[in-house]
Amino acid sequence: MANITKKVSWSSRGDESGAAGEETPLLNGSEQSRPLRQQDSARGRPKEIPHNEKLLSLKFESLDYDNIENQLFLEEERRMSFMAFRCLEISRWVICGLIGFLTGLIACFIDIAVEQLAGLKYKLIKENIVKFTEAGGLSISLLLWVALNSFCVMWGSIIVAFIEPIAAGSGIPQIKCFLNGVKVPRVVRLKTLVVKVVGVIFSVVGGLAVGKEGPMIHSGAVLAAGVSQGRSTSLKKDFKIFEYFRRDTEKRDFVSAGAAAGVSAAFGAPVGGVLFSLEEGASFWNQMLTWRIFFASMISTFTLNFFLSIYHNKPGELSNPGLINFGRFESEAMEYNLYEIPLFIAMGAIGGGLGAFFNFLNYWLTIFRIRYVHRPCLQVMEAMLVAAVTATVAFIMIYFSTDCQPLGPDHTEEYPLQLFCADGEYNSMATTFFNTPERSVRSLFHNPTGTYNSLTLGLFTLTYFFLACWTYGLAVSAGVFIPSLLIGAAWGRLCGILLASTTSTASMWADPGKYALIGAAAQLGGIVRMTLSLTVIMVEATGNVTYGLPIMLVLMTAKIVGDYFQEGLYDLHIKLGSVPFLHWEAPATSHWLTAREVMSSPVTCLNRIEKVGTIVDTLSNTSTNHNGFPVVVQVSGDDEPAKLCGLILRSQLIVLLKHKVFVELARSRLTQRKLQLKDFRDAYPRFPPIQSIHVSQDERECMMDLTEFMNPTPYTVPQDTSLPRVFKLFRALGLRHLVVVDDDNRVVGLVTRKDLARYHVGKHGLEELHLAQT
Repeated sequence: MANITKKVSWSSRGDESGAAGEETPLLNGSEQSRPLRQQDSARGRPKEIPHNEKLLSLKFESLDYDNIENQLFLEEERRMSFMAFRCLEISRWVICGLIGFLTGLIACFIDIAVEQLAGLKYKLIKENIVKFTEAGGLSISLLLWVALNSFCVMWGSIIVAFIEPIAAGSGIPQIKCFLNGVKVPRVVRLKTLVVKVVGVIFSVVGGLAVGKEGPMIHSGAVLAAGVSQGRSTSLKKDFKIFEYFRRDTEKRDFVSAGAAAGVSAAFGAPVGGVLFSLEEGASFWNQMLTWRIFFASMISTFTLNFFLSIYHNKPGELSNPGLINFGRFESEAMEYNLYEIPLFIAMGAIGGGLGAFFNFLNYWLTIFRIRYVHRPCLQVMEAMLVAAVTATVAFIMIYFSTDCQPLGPDHTEEYPLQLFCADGEYNSMATTFFNTPERSVRSLFHNPTGTYNSLTLGLFTLTYFFLACWTYGLAVSAGVFIPSLLIGAAWGRLCGILLASTTSTASMWADPGKYALIGAAAQLGGIVRMTLSLTVIMVEATGNVTYGLPIMLVLMTAKIVGDYFQEGLYDLHIKLGSVPFLHWEAPATSHWLTAREVMSSPVTCLNRIEKVGTIVDTLSNTSTNHNGFPVVVQVSGDDEPAKLCGLILRSQLIVLLKHKVFVELARSRLTQRKLQLKDFRDAYPRFPPIQSIHVSQDERECMMDLTEFMNPTPYTVPQDTSLPRVFKLFRALGLRHLVVVDDDNRVVGLVTRKDLARYHVGKHGLEELHLAQT
């Protein structure tokens, strides 16, 4: 039998299962340490937790993606007619349309706000630079640039660090975890949406090396989670609609649609949005969901384009492809030849290597932040420091640049800076730094040959690479797509210039803009490791199907090379968050493990007719804090062990206690209203804590019949089932609890998400992670 490396940690071993808190015995026979009680662990752990990426956090619970088919649910389903089910299906399409419409509106608001505020900032700085270029004193212009950037970033960081920390970053890893079945706290709250939208505006206007696309994906997911429930728990407003969809299974599908609508609004790529949700986000899928998500994506793109056309006084033109406009590649010079395919693949390998290096640096930087920059005030100070350094580096690069280009009558530069260039010329370095990242990418794609020299592109690539790496992970709302594309476009265009300079016939390499496109795809693919969806996104965003094959080859090469050295950026941040994320397959070397060895045991079970006091004490036990309880029944004499007859959740028990569904009260009050599924849906998703439920001493002696409310057909496995088979069943069905029984249907253990996620293949083979109270 193979060995498992057990990672030593100070953490406790408690989870959301029905286990009583004991650790699974070590499979290699090592001595097992006594587990700490949860409250003792909280008192004994250090104030500053030394981060260890080999831990799984106990703060994450699972979502209930498996429908609870109790008697209430089955009775409701049987009462519904065929027309009622058709109306529900129509309601799903209506909700997806609303999700797309609102996501498009949010994208429009972000775009207009960034355009207006960034325009004011750059115009003010440009006027100041022009004034002091002749009179002297450009240091004042530098201070103004630093002050404006720091001021904007300060407010963007304050609202994230002090009001809603989950709104930091792009939000894609969090949404990916949510769709995987992990309940990430506060990830789809209304406050998160507001902070996300306002925060990304401040981040982009503040000149950070960030993009708007990641926050748009998160924003779409939050909108979907709220719209699909027909109410706002934050505002305490219930519209009494869409009540049927108030469960995790339905919300998951709508969140997938919201994420796709966010991608579509960001890039003008409806098909790419669907594929992104499928490839990078969703862990569960079906055919009808594909069409509904595509519908939401189309509505999102149309809404954004419609309102932006009105804003730009062009109501008849819907030509803007999305929030991030790359422009259209339509020139004949953009055609490629077969002999360039090996060059494109080589650029994909370079992008994969650079992406792995980017992820490596950001990985250790994030660990440093977790350990030392965890206080909100320090996070705000770091964000302001990065904003100041970014402005200073940009100013210095522009100041010392000698790359001057003629300013023609049909120039596309938004804010051309002359600085020390001759009259009728502009500073080429300023085109990259003195602009929003989206416009810089567009200029690298479309500006004619000779717009940039090699030194300008090389220096910009080097500096912006490290600035973007430093920026990702700050306490600000920010995405990594556009910075990655900008870095890749810069070194890709540099490759095109160098190729043209090495041959006597420069025309054979045509427009360097196509190498900027290939480099952008390679760099982004090397960082986030997306393939199919990113190919379609790039094709849709640029409007050029010709480059579909080269981009796909580049992205596949970037992924293969990048995966050899380091994981993708989103997967790294999921791991650093100690999230119990379940991948598509069980670890390759885990076939010799069985359910008996991975399950949690012993299990806290409840009788089918249980004493109320016992239920209250079980739910109030802070040392376990379980969320699922097998229900057992005595089939013969008291000496025989009880057998499994169902499973009930903590949330269900709390609703039953709140409504005092006791056997004695039901007998004494004949007119008592029968509990319905609506009572459970009204309490979803913020079920009250057990401490808020008052149960008198007399009520503790009452009995509660769980027969009508428990799930009488929970999924079970024999204790000799292999780990890959347990994993496949748990992962494919979206389970929260999987009961392990013996040959006589007696409960011997219970498998939860954390029991499966703690096994992974490491440097020393199959390793077992510890659970930590982080």
